[in-house]
Amino acid sequence: MDAIYLSELNRNVAPATPGEFKPVAIGPLKVWPPVVLAPMAGVTNYPFRRICRDFGAGLYVSEMITARPLVEGRQKTLKLADFGPEESPRSLQLYGTDPHYVGEAVKLLVNEGRVDHIDMNFGCPVRKVTRKGGGAAVPVKPRLLQAIVKAAVSNAGPVPVTIKFRMGIDDTLRTDADAGKIAQEEGCAAVGLHARTASQLYDGHARWEAIAELKNALHIPVLGNGDIWEAQDALRMMRATGCDGVIVGRGCLGRPWLFRDLAAVFDGAEPQDPPNLGEVGGVMLRHARWLSEWFGEGPAMRAFRRHTTWYTKGFRGSAAMRQAFMKVNSLHQLQELVSQLDGTMPFPPEAMRVPRGKGAGTQSVSLPEGYLDDLEDFSPPDECSAAELSGG
Repeated sequence: MDAIYLSELNRNVAPATPGEFKPVAIGPLKVWPPVVLAPMAGVTNYPFRRICRDFGAGLYVSEMITARPLVEGRQKTLKLADFGPEESPRSLQLYGTDPHYVGEAVKLLVNEGRVDHIDMNFGCPVRKVTRKGGGAAVPVKPRLLQAIVKAAVSNAGPVPVTIKFRMGIDDTLRTDADAGKIAQEEGCAAVGLHARTASQLYDGHARWEAIAELKNALHIPVLGNGDIWEAQDALRMMRATGCDGVIVGRGCLGRPWLFRDLAAVFDGAEPQDPPNLGEVGGVMLRHARWLSEWFGEGPAMRAFRRHTTWYTKGFRGSAAMRQAFMKVNSLHQLQELVSQLDGTMPFPPEAMRVPRGKGAGTQSVSLPEGYLDDLEDFSPPDECSAAELSGG
């Protein structure tokens, strides 16, 4: 990759050397390169996983599926839990706050041969989730977390279970060390840590030192999450923390070729320069077609509008582009707009590290009334729906 596309952080990062990094072992799965697509609600459906997988190998996790509606057989949830015919391994993130429904959901997924890996979400910081005791609120109550994890692992058989969580609610209520210990004791194959607290949301810089602390405390694999915007960030994170692999979230939104770059750097090669606007347009059309085939053209194109803002972010004139793309209702309209783009326009270097998806800002984490009164309580809180979840 040309130097103009590398940030100062990564300009002097040494290439990977043979044997420096190993495949990350998640139960029987050996993932190379050691890269995992973060589950993101409304984003990491099959068409998005397919477009990312086209660019490079790794583990591609589904968007979050809520345990109870899955057990109850609700069609929308079953569709979200579907995989493409060629997907392998099939990795699904499960969300639940009730050990009974989590156990039954895992049993269903495993007995029907639907999955090769189950990840569990204990990191979602969204207010309407935490105020019901879900997401990042669960690890505050270690006995509840333990009961949920035990229900998942005990019903998973040979299918590996992992959990993903944050550092805690805020700096006064850290939960990552306990969450990692519980995961290890209950038989999880690995853990993933987003190195921010729930109060940080996606603000500022991820604190990679927390990943290093967790890695030093556990003997199961630890995956690091937070601020992987360029492929070389993954090398820096793994060298700085000793973690076993990286989880990529917002950095690949509108930039699925990041997985191609990651594959290159882990093999000791230089990544290619990013695509020009014409090539980006081609990726957009492929993504939109697959989304339409999967969900139907109308719903797919409405869902694809936000992807168009991510794909075009930073290009000259992108504000006007976005205005037009946000009105798209059909593949034909999208094709017409893409055909009008200046295909020769190079990818803007300043857009390499521009955050996509969730913006900056902090919060006071909302918890159920009296939630902190008895941290030993393991009563299941009210379950949130999958639609309320939006990443962790």
